[in-house]
Amino acid sequence: MTLASERVRSHRLRLREQGLRPVQIWVPNTRNPEFAAEAARQTRLLAQADRDEHVMHWLDEVNQWPAE
Repeated sequence: MTLASERVRSHRLRLREQGLRPVQIWVPNTRNPEFAAEAARQTRLLAQADRDEHVMHWLDEVNQWPAE
């Protein structure tokens, strides 16, 4: 085993001994042009929503929803 792989194995073992376990997650690729286009689209929708009175009224009502 190489020195680097031994250090990684040892580090992971210490983490497991602390009760931790590895988790892999997948997140959006923010470098993808499609991601930027979708973010821009959603931003435009939000900007439009600020001008829509009924949307703002609904948000105010939802914000006052009693938590149970």
